[in-house]
Amino acid sequence: MIARYTRPAMGKIWSDENKYRCWLTVEAAASQALAKFGLVPQDAADTIRDKGNFTVARIDEIEAEVRHDVIAFTTTVAEHINNPEHSRWLHYGLTSTDVVDTAQALQLKEASAIIHTGIVALLDVLKRRAVEFKHTPIIGRTHGVHAEPSTFGLKLLLWYAEVQRNLVRFDTAAEDLRVGKLSGAVGTFGHLKPEHEEAICAALDLKPVAIATQVVQRDLHAAYVAMLAVLASTLDKIATEVRHLQRTEVREAEEFFSEKQKGSSAMPHKRNPIVSEQISGLARVVRSNAQTAFENVALWHERDISHSSAERVILPDSTILIDYLLAKTTNLIDKLLVYPARMLKNLESTGGLIFSGQLLLDLAESGMSREDAYRLVQGHAMNSWKNDLIFRDEVAKVPEITARLSPEKLARAFDYNRQLANVDAIFERVLAKS
Repeated sequence: MIARYTRPAMGKIWSDENKYRCWLTVEAAASQALAKFGLVPQDAADTIRDKGNFTVARIDEIEAEVRHDVIAFTTTVAEHINNPEHSRWLHYGLTSTDVVDTAQALQLKEASAIIHTGIVALLDVLKRRAVEFKHTPIIGRTHGVHAEPSTFGLKLLLWYAEVQRNLVRFDTAAEDLRVGKLSGAVGTFGHLKPEHEEAICAALDLKPVAIATQVVQRDLHAAYVAMLAVLASTLDKIATEVRHLQRTEVREAEEFFSEKQKGSSAMPHKRNPIVSEQISGLARVVRSNAQTAFENVALWHERDISHSSAERVILPDSTILIDYLLAKTTNLIDKLLVYPARMLKNLESTGGLIFSGQLLLDLAESGMSREDAYRLVQGHAMNSWKNDLIFRDEVAKVPEITARLSPEKLARAFDYNRQLANVDAIFERVLAKS
């Protein structure tokens, strides 16, 4: 991923230096565990642990000749050990993917910890701002058209609940990937035993995968990247709503705009939702990576390498982008400029048309058939809409309505607080699960 979208901590996890450091961690843990079983001399295991090292430049130099990254790595580590009697026990009983897949699990564990923290931070901000605007009325829109009253707090609470679900799903996918594999070239433990794998994985804080071929099966990775794609879609959903709310015709909320910020090279008045648009754009990249992860599930027989080249791209890029998008979305919501007066003005802009449903129910309750009530209310609603009239005032002139609804009952039909009476109950139901 380009530096523009890479935060330092996450970027470091996917650096070549850290990748090879994880490989070395696996090699050292394997040597120590096998020494306890008497398969590797303890002094050799200690030397591998204490003197084993590498430089990325030297690995690259050797790989250019041998065209095999793990062989280049073990050759470099052996050079640092500088003791043939000890270095010959390096990589004992292992195949390349034993090291690569297990080390990748360590990288993903590190990445997942950062992502988990990012999701929790977003939850905290969403919850705080949802409570802040719990009873701030806003028009609810369906199909982009005014529907019935809602509150801005409920909009934020909806996102909060969705991100909560994403946290549970993400943690499950991350835990499923916290597995190591050291069962050999086709997964049969041809050179080591299951108890050896268990000991090595325990030292690395990993679980041994129940069964593998030469590789950990890629349905686990597909589920993980797919979960990142779902999370990206939620962030896209939030950003898309902010973009709509910031439209000039709506202007109910907008991104924070600093004093020195400029929105356009040609139009000084512009305040564009650039962060939200960036979130929406980059979410597409994460979603597209999920398709590649799905393609990686089907491999030839016990293993081919069609998945590995793609994973060198999609795993770093997806985790790096999600880390970036979480931080951007959290800051977006934290600093979001909210305009309650504009929300109320927009809510009232149709002259009460949005209360047609409540008026329909009140007339039905008064004894009018639903069909007659619907026909009556819709006729006056369409007339008010077409001729730009105040619907509230127009229905107050209709004898069929005033004969059934007193002025007090008619006024109550147009009271948005009536329709928002259960906001607290919704908050209690959602926050009780947090």
